[in-house]
Amino acid sequence: MHIKVNDEVQVMAGNNRGKRGKVMRILHKEGRVLVEGVNVRLKNLQKTQANPQGGQVEKEFAIDLSNVLLWSEKAGKGVRTKMVAEGDKKVRVGIPCGTKFD
Repeated sequence: MHIKVNDEVQVMAGNNRGKRGKVMRILHKEGRVLVEGVNVRLKNLQKTQANPQGGQVEKEFAIDLSNVLLWSEKAGKGVRTKMVAEGDKKVRVGIPCGTKFD
């Protein structure tokens, strides 16, 4: 997995193309990711005792993992990553810029 929780990513495809945000959650089985402030939609709330009127709330929905790239400040854009062995650890490295993540 090239993305981890709390990474800053850039959306590369879809209606939210070009937006950046922090990864809130990764859905491994579905291959999707929840990004803060991206793919925001209105969700209808049912009437309950706590909320007798019901209503609507804005909520982030998941987008496909293949549509996001890790954001690199050095490159100023989203970059693909590869794993490189550094001693006894593996580190994510941005391919065009050589930025180390982790």
